[in-house]
Amino acid sequence: MVTITANAEKFINELLEKNQKAGYGIKVYLSGIACSGPQFGMSFQKDAADGDIVDNSASGFAIYYDDETKDALEGCVIEFIDDPNFGTGLTIRDPNFSGCSSCGGGCH
Repeated sequence: MVTITANAEKFINELLEKNQKAGYGIKVYLSGIACSGPQFGMSFQKDAADGDIVDNSASGFAIYYDDETKDALEGCVIEFIDDPNFGTGLTIRDPNFSGCSSCGGGCH
């Protein structure tokens, strides 16, 4: 199961309100695998699509994802970041992923 921080929940709720998406949730999807681990995308979604898992653990909105994404999200944390080097927004971090050896000099 994915965990979402309070700051990320607040940010998403503010985005939903700002974009006039009351009643929407967010769709999290697997967009690829890189040296740094699974890469995810997110978008607004009104209702569950066929095959979607509905996660109601967040306050104010649902999180939707499919089985493949569910496996990749296991143990991940959706966080809000506000960093001068990386920008402001959401990130999905896997605290258990330590990189891979396939990219040459090692990954960080």
